[in-house]
Amino acid sequence: MRKKGLFSLFALIFAFALIAAACGSDDNGDNAESSGDSTTTTTAGDSEGGGAQNTGDGTFTVGTLLPETGSLAFLGPPEFAGVDLAVQDINDAGGVNGEQIPDAIHGDSGDTETDTASQTTDRLLSQNADVIVGAASSGVSLTVIDKITGAGVIQFSPANTAPDFTTYDDNGLYFRTAPSDVLQGQLLGELIAGDGNATLGILALDDPYGTGLAGFVEDSFTQSGGEVTKKVIYDPNATNFDAEVQQIADTNPDAVIVIGFDESARILTSMIEKGIGPSDIPVYGTDGNMGNALSDQFDNPADISGMKGTTPLTDLSDDFKGRLDEVDPNLEDYNYAGESYDAVVITALAADIAGTDNPTEVAAEINGVTKGGTKCESYADCLDLVGQGTDIDYDGISGPLSFSDAGEPSEASFGILTFGDSGIDDSLTEFQFAQV
Repeated sequence: MRKKGLFSLFALIFAFALIAAACGSDDNGDNAESSGDSTTTTTAGDSEGGGAQNTGDGTFTVGTLLPETGSLAFLGPPEFAGVDLAVQDINDAGGVNGEQIPDAIHGDSGDTETDTASQTTDRLLSQNADVIVGAASSGVSLTVIDKITGAGVIQFSPANTAPDFTTYDDNGLYFRTAPSDVLQGQLLGELIAGDGNATLGILALDDPYGTGLAGFVEDSFTQSGGEVTKKVIYDPNATNFDAEVQQIADTNPDAVIVIGFDESARILTSMIEKGIGPSDIPVYGTDGNMGNALSDQFDNPADISGMKGTTPLTDLSDDFKGRLDEVDPNLEDYNYAGESYDAVVITALAADIAGTDNPTEVAAEINGVTKGGTKCESYADCLDLVGQGTDIDYDGISGPLSFSDAGEPSEASFGILTFGDSGIDDSLTEFQFAQV
């Protein structure tokens, strides 16, 4: 078996919570509250960014705005694979509105330090993408959301977790299959306290993801009886992080959490030098750094052995992982592959229900696809029900979903991951999953 990760997943925790009131009809065309936080849907194009509006050209077209480069590049491969597998399954089942759909138009999102996302968005809009899957980074999405939704196009992120999007004025055109960090922060705070830590130091990057999640972790940890000794918000582009790490070390916390992306390796290196690394005290991470890309930056992966963290994750079947491997034999992680797959399938089913690829009309059906009707678990089965005029409830690869009116999951699952010594795990099937 090939190498599958430098961490072991020892538990899968299902955290169920209502993010927003999940009201509204699932019937075709009856739910106008597809994504906004008000009771009416704004006409697409009224937001900043305006310009030419996508009203559909008869071909359902998927574009991607996912990280090939930048601080979240390690998330790109499974996300691209998830999108491509979804397009394959859609076409195998007959396509959208009876027509085969073209291969996804792939594009790089880069990160917030580049203009890559804006350039990719312009290209995708010019190629008549009806839905743009991405970005992975919340910060990147916030740089292009007005341009995408202002053009009357659906933006569907598989990995945005910042809470900002729940009430964002998106003209009913922004959706996500990843849960809000309100839930991840609650879980992390309870986990850290439950491990017996009375005090905590927080290091978080300065962007909507980092500052938002840091706040939720702090709230949850203190509500669990703990005390945050120091919270340091850092510039991820700094040349080194010795000063920031020293501020945490000076408070002598029982544990430290690092909320960041690929710069986390340099932070951890400094923490190890100052005696607050994973071999010294409990160290925690989040979905932004709990992956193979982090440990690959260390000459000796055992340096971060024992570091624990969370990521939105589901117990993916061996069949689904095997099919992803066929799309990309070089996959090392599967993070957000299911969420990417579901984003495409949900939008395609909404287009089937709407009978058009007009993004505004498709968007009005998206929330209803995920709740309230007859349950189905594959595009083919759901499409058959749609053809019979049956209201559907798609339970996806990433879970039941049950979108709220804000266009995001009201149910979510998280995996708790721990880096190991050897960096070799022959089979993901050895991971143990527990529901609580």
